[in-house]
Amino acid sequence: QVQLVESGGGLVQVGGSLRLACAASRSISSIFSMGWYRQVPGKRRELVATITSSGATHYLNSMKGRVTISADSAMNTVNLQINDMKPEDTGLYTCTAHPSPDIYADDYFGQGIQVTVSS
Repeated sequence: QVQLVESGGGLVQVGGSLRLACAASRSISSIFSMGWYRQVPGKRRELVATITSSGATHYLNSMKGRVTISADSAMNTVNLQINDMKPEDTGLYTCTAHPSPDIYADDYFGQGIQVTVSS
């Protein structure tokens, strides 16, 4: 199992930047992949970015070029940097962990953190 705690959300202006952090309760080097979802009311949840324990990353096409996911093994934290923020970036951002490479294994989620982009 793994517990995840997000931080860094809040209110940001259009064009600004935000850095979200997800702290894991165990070594992230032992977790196969971690990532961030975004949920906007009335819309499907989107997987914004993922990073594997080997460092491979994947991004939501609509956000490529503005978002970077990174892992800090010393802090057991995965960070999500979003630049040039747009109103459509507003939503609940939730950290997720998939500890096993088995696609049928359990996923774990944090409580989520709200990000609001205002103009």
